[in-house]
Amino acid sequence: MANTYTQMYVQIVFAVKGRENLITEKNRIELEKYICGIIKNKKSKPLAIYCNPDHTHVLVGLHPEVSVSDLSRDIKANSSKFVNEKKWITGKFQWQDGFGAFTYSKSQIDPVIKYVLNQPEHHKKQTFKEEYLLMLEKFEIAYDEQYLFEWY
Repeated sequence: MANTYTQMYVQIVFAVKGRENLITEKNRIELEKYICGIIKNKKSKPLAIYCNPDHTHVLVGLHPEVSVSDLSRDIKANSSKFVNEKKWITGKFQWQDGFGAFTYSKSQIDPVIKYVLNQPEHHKKQTFKEEYLLMLEKFEIAYDEQYLFEWY
C-alpha cells in the first residue's frame, strides 16, 4: 500500500486587530510556543515563528490533510483565546481578518527561517506595510488595496 509523501512549506503572515503593538517582548516567547503547539496539533511542523508587537510570521511544514485557511483560522482563534485568558492586555485581543500565505521550496527554507527569526532587525529598516506589499509583489499576487490589512 502506497503512502503519501509531501513537502509543502508555507509562510503565514497575520496582523493584530487595529495594528496595535499588543504583543509584548515579555509575552512573545510564551505566545510563540502556544502557536507552535497549535500547529503541531494540526499535524504540521513549525519551522520558524516570530511574533512582532503588531504582526506575526510563521513558517510551517504543512501536512497534506490540512488547508492553509484552516490552519490560519485555528492559529488565530486559539491564540486569541489564549491571550485573552492570560489577560495580557486590557480589553479584547484579536487578530485582523485575513492572512498572507507564501510557499517555498526546500532550497529556500534556510534563508526564510533566518528572515522570520530576524524580524526585529528587519523592521528597523522597513515597516510591516512595506514588507507585506513587497512580499505580494515578489510572489506576483494581485491584490486590491482595500482588502489588505489595516495600516493605522
